[in-house]
Amino acid sequence: MSIQITAKMVGDLRECTGAGLMDCKRALVESDGDNDKAIELLRKKGVATAAKKAGRDASEGLIDTYIHLGGKVGVLCEINCESDFVAKTDDFRQFVRDVAMHVAAANPVCVSREEIDPDLLEREREVARGQAEGKPAQAVEKIIEGKINKFLSENCLLEQAFVKNPDQTIQEVLTAMIAKMGENMVIKRFARFQIGA
Repeated sequence: MSIQITAKMVGDLRECTGAGLMDCKRALVESDGDNDKAIELLRKKGVATAAKKAGRDASEGLIDTYIHLGGKVGVLCEINCESDFVAKTDDFRQFVRDVAMHVAAANPVCVSREEIDPDLLEREREVARGQAEGKPAQAVEKIIEGKINKFLSENCLLEQAFVKNPDQTIQEVLTAMIAKMGENMVIKRFARFQIGA
């Protein structure tokens, strides 16, 4: 026996995910009315949608600023999308502002692992090697790799937990935006300024 999917159920799911009405209805039907399963289905669909759009050129977008209260920290952030139309939407503007605010709060070193300074990574590797000293030889490399992965996830913007919703990484928020707006988006770069730093 399948559960009756109501308009309220669809509306509630849409409100919490930002997905389209028909996508929400299909996800609820497929999950037999289980809201958590429907959310998971929509997230998987969003990842698949984002993957399809990843190769497309994102040459439009916005540069925005965020100045934290008191004027001690400021961020300049560039996020690209495919069209001027999407760049002008409130959703995209809010996303750019949220990313800039996140950079101000979380102080990432770079956008992604591929951009990290090799010298910084080597210094972190030496610190990890020193901390692993005295451990069994076969465990040392695993310990070092574990510490390097932790360092990268804490310092690469796309891997950081989003300050407004720590259950999601910035990459997951970006993927959801790509699925919602139907265009490829790229967090291109940022600059963070702090008084005295």
